[in-house]
Amino acid sequence: MDRKSVIVLVISFALILLWKPLIMDKLYPPPPKSTNEVLVATNQLSTNVSAQAVAAATNAVSPMTQIPDNAPEQLLVVTNENANYTFSSRGGGLKLVELRKYPESIDCGKTTVGEQRLAALNTKAPVPALALVGGGLEVGSYKLSRSGETVRAEKSLSNGLVVIKEFQVSSNYLLQAKVRFENRSAQPIAIANHEVVAGTATPMSAHDESQTMGVFWFNGAKAEHVDSGWFANRTLGCLPGGTPRTEYENGASNVLWAAVHNQFFAMAVVPRESAPKILSRKIDLPATSKEVLAADSKAVPQPVGFQTSFGYPGLTLSGNQGLEHQYTIYAGPKEYNTLARLGAEMKNDLDLVMGFGGFFGFFAKMLLLSMNGLHAIGLAYGLAIIAITVIIKVLFWPLTSASTKSMKRMQALQPQMKAIADKYKDDPAKKNQKTMEFMKEHKVSPLGGCLPMVLQIPVFFGFYRMLQSAIELRGAEFLWACDLSQADTVWHVPFLNNFPVNPMPLIMGATMLWQARLTPPSPGMDPAQQKIMRYMPLMFMFILYKMSAGLTLYWTVQNLLTIAQMKLTKTKPEPVGTVTVISPKKKK
Repeated sequence: MDRKSVIVLVISFALILLWKPLIMDKLYPPPPKSTNEVLVATNQLSTNVSAQAVAAATNAVSPMTQIPDNAPEQLLVVTNENANYTFSSRGGGLKLVELRKYPESIDCGKTTVGEQRLAALNTKAPVPALALVGGGLEVGSYKLSRSGETVRAEKSLSNGLVVIKEFQVSSNYLLQAKVRFENRSAQPIAIANHEVVAGTATPMSAHDESQTMGVFWFNGAKAEHVDSGWFANRTLGCLPGGTPRTEYENGASNVLWAAVHNQFFAMAVVPRESAPKILSRKIDLPATSKEVLAADSKAVPQPVGFQTSFGYPGLTLSGNQGLEHQYTIYAGPKEYNTLARLGAEMKNDLDLVMGFGGFFGFFAKMLLLSMNGLHAIGLAYGLAIIAITVIIKVLFWPLTSASTKSMKRMQALQPQMKAIADKYKDDPAKKNQKTMEFMKEHKVSPLGGCLPMVLQIPVFFGFYRMLQSAIELRGAEFLWACDLSQADTVWHVPFLNNFPVNPMPLIMGATMLWQARLTPPSPGMDPAQQKIMRYMPLMFMFILYKMSAGLTLYWTVQNLLTIAQMKLTKTKPEPVGTVTVISPKKKK
């Protein structure tokens, strides 16, 4: 490949990476979002309501999803060592959960933790968790009361039906909840089809990616997942063309639990008896606050959420009859050990909220447990990732070494293999047969160079999946990276629309290029293709450029170890046999 081809290739990759910030955002800038906010009156606020809870109560709510009520909203807050639980009279449910041990975002370079907002669940959701929707049950305001750690919400309907909800705040981010219908009249009362809201998956800040939000639900056999990709309904998963979806509905009286989540936190609601079905809707959330919009150079996208609920069929309550639904609510971090223990106690695999299902999920689980084990003996998380990478490389060392030797022998045997190809060029079947016999005789395999890479793919995807939800890495520092769960951005280029400068992917790309140059070419590959393959690692650098620093750290260390192994292997002489090619006898 000449210098001109290399320059064209590099420029092409650069345009792929810079297309959006340089071209699309300039030609088609996003429309500015309105910063007007409709203030909702609040009354009788508890003295210990946090600033975030009050802000959430005063945000604008879409009329299409707001629970109708003319009475001022009342808030009641219960606090323990883990969280602040804010209950609302509007809907009589859990409006907001603020996690006291986790900040809303990791601000690199800031030491004033007290000024940070807390990570929260159900933020800016139009309805609280365990609100009733449909069948006329959402009308009216609940009366809130508190006794110790128990919150009671009660309202009476004009037809004589009374709805009572009780929330018992417990430890380990748990709540016990009851929703009870009481017919206190002598006449039967019909209740139409209705829903009990499990919660709404919402971003914690304007910069959260919607790809990390979603809804899990468990049918007793496996966990189903619904996210922005399902609602977008793109062709082949990434191309436009499909009609966007707005509502998801599933279940056949087998909904054991439902969980709304973002990248690191989840609210899971477990009914005592399996719910008939689950419904989830994509909804627009209130506009971003003025402070966030003022801090950014451009308007942020309209935030969206996934409102999820349990669907129940209509029924009739006889006079003086009651009906009660019981739920266990987990609202906290996606911490594997805690979720696995709760799932074992309730026998419902609640740890699947981590997204560790399937083939790659097994590797993600093993890697997370290994990383936490190394951290428990004193290693920082960055060093733990390096240690795991070294251990994996040691385990694969014999296979990789054999592969490198095979590729060396293959390269040395190229003249003889070319002679066989030239000899039988008019007989492809014979040529393949003789080539395979030749390779078998000299103990080389065309798949030898690919096999180690194929075997390490599950480890890579396991790392990727583990780092997507491992809250342990949130805020973990290593060298210049202040948060291994995010990209290691050290600077933004102002004249490139604040394009981030991430050193770790650049180092990873350099090591991949180095490794590609040391790798022997595959037999039979065209020389031009061989040169192109040497620069293909640049594509991986662009793909992983904005991935978490923990993932690029793993890949960088793995590349360096592979380079070291290739260097060691190349210093050892490899005897190669020769083959005497006999010309075919001429027919008499």
